[in-house]
Amino acid sequence: MKPLEIAQRICLMGHIATMPFGWVGLLFILPNPEMIVNLPPIGQTLFRVSMSGGGVVNILLGAAAVALYAYRTLGVRRWLGFMVPAVCLSLSSELMGTCTGFPFGDYGYLSGLGYKIAGLVPFTIPLSWFYVGLVSYLIALGGLQVAQNRTMIRQVGAIAVGAVLLTAWDFVLDPAMSQTIIHFWEWGQEGPFFGMPYQNFAGWLATGALFMSVGTWIWGQELPQVSRPQLGFPLVVYLSNFTYAAVLSGFSGFTIPVVLGMIVAVMPALILWWITPEKGDEGERLNSPAGDRNRVTQTTVNVVAK
Repeated sequence: MKPLEIAQRICLMGHIATMPFGWVGLLFILPNPEMIVNLPPIGQTLFRVSMSGGGVVNILLGAAAVALYAYRTLGVRRWLGFMVPAVCLSLSSELMGTCTGFPFGDYGYLSGLGYKIAGLVPFTIPLSWFYVGLVSYLIALGGLQVAQNRTMIRQVGAIAVGAVLLTAWDFVLDPAMSQTIIHFWEWGQEGPFFGMPYQNFAGWLATGALFMSVGTWIWGQELPQVSRPQLGFPLVVYLSNFTYAAVLSGFSGFTIPVVLGMIVAVMPALILWWITPEKGDEGERLNSPAGDRNRVTQTTVNVVAK
């Protein structure tokens, strides 16, 4: 196993391992302050550290794992061609949203997610847009390979479906993260959907579709042909993050968003993964120059042999 693959797996395992600590702290310990008082001094210290930095570590590990996966399987151009627009455009959207209320509605971030850029948006937020956005896009892109030789349909479909999968994740995460006993952002307006404005979801769809469109344009006509095994990693990242959000919201009493999220997010993701072809491009990197050279060399050898 190569060093980068090992690092990718370690980051993914660490990303997933931080989730139970979040569940225990947010759902059981904080609602019962006597449990904190009864902890030994080292336990209280560990609890404070986990509550203040656990969310940051979770997001950093998730972003690192997906970045390593993208570098290994897509190459530098496609990795940065998606990550840079995702981070820059989502940060711009978040800064505009926290200043003006557009496009998400009137909201603001509290503490717990790291240093705030311009005092408004935690630096981890655009990273979460990137890594959940990329795995959502890749899941859609893989399933839409059924539209063979129809590049435009696959491009537009991957942007639309990927943006829906991304928004469906927030659909489940937002209630628990903004309205429980301790929350990381708060709404300045009372919305009709469990305290959230519908405008929030329109903003998520628009922002996700925007940076996915820019990434698709940078990638060009040569979209990667992925196989079902190669989509295993994006699927695990997506489902683990959905599960984290679903547990927080479900135990906090927001069962309807969880059920709707299962319908809009989990089922489509599994179907898209299932209909992805069993075999894709050979080799570690999808449609890489090295892979192209190998195929050209093999073709030349076959012609000479004939």
